[in-house]
Amino acid sequence: MCGIVAYIGQKEAYPILIKGLKRLEYRGYDSAGIALLDQGELKIYKKQGKVAILEEFAADKNCEGKVGIGHTRWATHGLPNDTNSHPHFSENKDIALIHNGIIENYNVLKEELEHRGHKFISETDTEVLVHLIDDIRKREKVSLAEAVRMALLSVTGAYAIVVISKDNPNQLVAARKSSPLVVGIGKENEYYLASDATPIVEYTKQVVYLNDEEIAVVDLNEGFKIVHLSNQEKTPYVQQLEMNLEALEKGGFEHFMLKEIFEQPRSIHDCFRGRLNVEQGWVSLGGLKEYEQKLVNAERIVMVACGTSWHACLVGEYLIEDLARINVEVEYASEFRYRNPIIGEDDIVIAVSQSGETADTLAALELAKSKGATILGICNVVGSSISRITDAGSYTHAGPEIGVASTKAFTAQVTILTLLTLFLAHKKGTISQSAFQSMLCDLEAIPDQVKRILENDPKIKEISAIYKDVRNALYLGRGSSFPVALEGALKLKEISYIHAEGYPAAEMKHGPIALIDEEMPVVVIATKGTSYEKVVSNIQEVKARKGRIIAIVTEGDRQVKELADHVIEIPETNQYLVPLLATIPLQLLSYHISVMRGCNVDQPRNLAKSVTVE
Repeated sequence: MCGIVAYIGQKEAYPILIKGLKRLEYRGYDSAGIALLDQGELKIYKKQGKVAILEEFAADKNCEGKVGIGHTRWATHGLPNDTNSHPHFSENKDIALIHNGIIENYNVLKEELEHRGHKFISETDTEVLVHLIDDIRKREKVSLAEAVRMALLSVTGAYAIVVISKDNPNQLVAARKSSPLVVGIGKENEYYLASDATPIVEYTKQVVYLNDEEIAVVDLNEGFKIVHLSNQEKTPYVQQLEMNLEALEKGGFEHFMLKEIFEQPRSIHDCFRGRLNVEQGWVSLGGLKEYEQKLVNAERIVMVACGTSWHACLVGEYLIEDLARINVEVEYASEFRYRNPIIGEDDIVIAVSQSGETADTLAALELAKSKGATILGICNVVGSSISRITDAGSYTHAGPEIGVASTKAFTAQVTILTLLTLFLAHKKGTISQSAFQSMLCDLEAIPDQVKRILENDPKIKEISAIYKDVRNALYLGRGSSFPVALEGALKLKEISYIHAEGYPAAEMKHGPIALIDEEMPVVVIATKGTSYEKVVSNIQEVKARKGRIIAIVTEGDRQVKELADHVIEIPETNQYLVPLLATIPLQLLSYHISVMRGCNVDQPRNLAKSVTVE
């Protein structure tokens, strides 16, 4: 959840750390801090709040030093305040440490250290770890790197850490388990470490992604090496970053979220580019090629995900079951591992995650793998943990998503799941050639249709102004539009803090209809398709209770237009592809309401982009 960044080399570290923290702030923004090593002095500056507050605080401080570490926090142990902020010192202030993750047995370790005379000033699990490293280093008389390794053998939990020491001014020691960490290799004897590649891409494209239980020792005199917790040295595998610096900037948009909404014509196209050919009539997912036959023969597919990715899986469930006739079960990854699921060697488990680092999803994959299932992944980040643990998978190629509320990642995931559906249905013969060809044409047209919807942004903004002060909202949809309703409701509540719920339209009269009055906006996905007449009936039921209807309709619709208070038209497409279009106006609706309410759109309270703790 937290963001960590570090630098060692020939440049001044402070500007690199501050810029890196700003790029990582989407991972947490409860507090921020840096530690700098300069001429034998180890200095820490940290403040509650966002990186800008830290930057203001440090403006008149001595921030020199060519070795440093930085941290932006999403609080787990201890309140967000200056004391609990990272970095944390060892007791004699010889060592500083930053940490992303949770040390589950920190209380036991803390008690042992207190018996040996250690005193703690914060409420965090992280301070316990830096004390433990310092304690081992002194008692065992070992190097900093060895002390880190020995300390981590006693740790239960998840971590990505970077350690800096006054006694080792030319060295950084880092380690990871279940939390991401990447090392960037500079051109002139310099190294960059971070939670992800966003702070690194400006300086180098050469990176090494650490694996679980690996320790990286970066030394200006001895170079870079990786050691496993078992004390076995590993050969670093250097990869080339494909990320562009321009993708990390707002590009003239007021917020990253708005930029990412408007990027969807490109990101959806990038998802299927090279993966479908309308003229020749084929779909191919190269990353899954080795497992194509197993997918075709599968009797059950289990999808595991969290949040927005879970909604994408629900869309995939409707499509795969209907078109490819394979049983699909969609599970919350956070619950999957705790209910002793029945998984066997014939099952295929697909994990869907934007970051590829979601802790609950990774844990679900580990469980499925232990039971012999084939595990596949759909994620956005090259080199992520999910991409490395799975047997195979597909990248969405959506590009970096900085806004905490997911937008283009959702439509990218739905696009990949649609391609998978079409591939399976075609191979199994459960879709006619004409229907298959028609859907390929319709899918290829989606990016241009999304552009047309985005041209309606001014109208959606006007509707947003009418409902910006409501306290509750209801979202309704049928079939594959039901997950779209769930996703629309999630967007509204996570960035505007308005309570919203998504329901299957038919379920409204089984309880939620009691909430409807003249103050309640009801957003209904009412596009043309097999459920259209039923949805119209649901709209009439809402109107009978004086509810206010915002309807997403197919262009040219007249029947719903007569009933609804507001209509937002989307281009006509195959009903299975409606989620890719209907989602767009709901994203814009949430965005504008949030801005009008004065909320922080890109960094909503209490949230972080990548949930790397359970």
